[in-house]
Amino acid sequence: MTTTPMRIVHCVRSPIGGIFRHIRDLAICQSEAGHDVGLVCDSNTGSAFDNRLLEELKPRLALGIARFPMQRQLTVQDLTATVSLYKHIRDLKPDILHGHGAKGGAYARLIGSVLRLRGQKAARVYCPHGGSLHYDPNRFEGRVYHTLERLLGRLTDGLIFVSDYEAAAYESKVGHTKARSRIVYNGLTPDEFTPVPVDEAAADFLYIGMLRDLKGPDLFIEALYNIRLKNGTAPKAHIVGEGPDEERYRNMVRKLGLDGAITFHGALPAREAFKLARNVVVPSRAEAMPYIILETVAAERPLIATRVGGIPEIFGRYANRLVEPGHIGKLTTAMEEALVDPARMAQQAKNLRSCLAETFSVDLMNDRITTLYQEIQGIAPTDSSTPAQADSVSAVPRAQTVLARSSNR
Repeated sequence: MTTTPMRIVHCVRSPIGGIFRHIRDLAICQSEAGHDVGLVCDSNTGSAFDNRLLEELKPRLALGIARFPMQRQLTVQDLTATVSLYKHIRDLKPDILHGHGAKGGAYARLIGSVLRLRGQKAARVYCPHGGSLHYDPNRFEGRVYHTLERLLGRLTDGLIFVSDYEAAAYESKVGHTKARSRIVYNGLTPDEFTPVPVDEAAADFLYIGMLRDLKGPDLFIEALYNIRLKNGTAPKAHIVGEGPDEERYRNMVRKLGLDGAITFHGALPAREAFKLARNVVVPSRAEAMPYIILETVAAERPLIATRVGGIPEIFGRYANRLVEPGHIGKLTTAMEEALVDPARMAQQAKNLRSCLAETFSVDLMNDRITTLYQEIQGIAPTDSSTPAQADSVSAVPRAQTVLARSSNR
């Protein structure tokens, strides 16, 4: 499809994990399609692994990568950061200003609104990626963040949700949006659908992801401890990833006497990490549409995961296999069953992989997002969407029942 070249600037606070994977894939696809693309992100976040990915991306972005100090929480320093970001983005003259996550979305919409007042026609697009939608609406923090989202919604031209669940959470916690909206699942590249065999000396279990309580590494460690209490020996396991709570988890492992059973590795490419263990465990307390689930299923690795966010949408008719989030007993049982019946786990992995490729494609993700940009600018007809990825959130009540269990951040 021939497209009119656009100047697209992506804005995100934290250039790590799944949110950065989404931006990186999207930016590369957009650049290859002839658009001028840039990225603005935090200068204080990211390990050597993350920074290497940024450096690899930089030559592919005509508008470059700019890094400024951005705080995770709301602080007075946000004012200084906004001014610095505004001056940089103003000079890039974007047609599309696409914010990712709560902080990136706030910067993009505020700066985009000022640019519009000054005559630049920058479309303001926002993708929550979970973000502030993880907060409990009945707690003070949740009320504050959801009120801010409601106000920023008036400055939004386009909303992108990565799952039906996220769209439902936005409608329930923030309210109905007048912005053009679309549900667009995260996507993988074709080569990621090649099965990954495990190493000969593979361990029993692998946790891979951010090392913070929202993702559940503490539950993973506790389940391994429970199995040791019952069987006398703890299964061998690997923990791959980085995050703010890493030292606490290392202390937890030492305190529980699991030093000989659990190995920490830091960040690794997912497909390299998959070789380390026979089963992948994703014990998250909250999610939007996690890449690690998609990557695990595409690699045909046996998977134990919790029933949160958009994960049931990935599992489809196999969603009954998911574990209740935060329930250490059920997680322990699922891991014990995986040890007892590896053939069943392998067959389930094959079944899941066979129904994933068509829906969770990076090309489809890019096409649907770029087409939304064009519709906002009035240079493309309204898309006729498939049932799996509808263009409005008016049909989200089917997901409302799970929102009552939304976790605190």
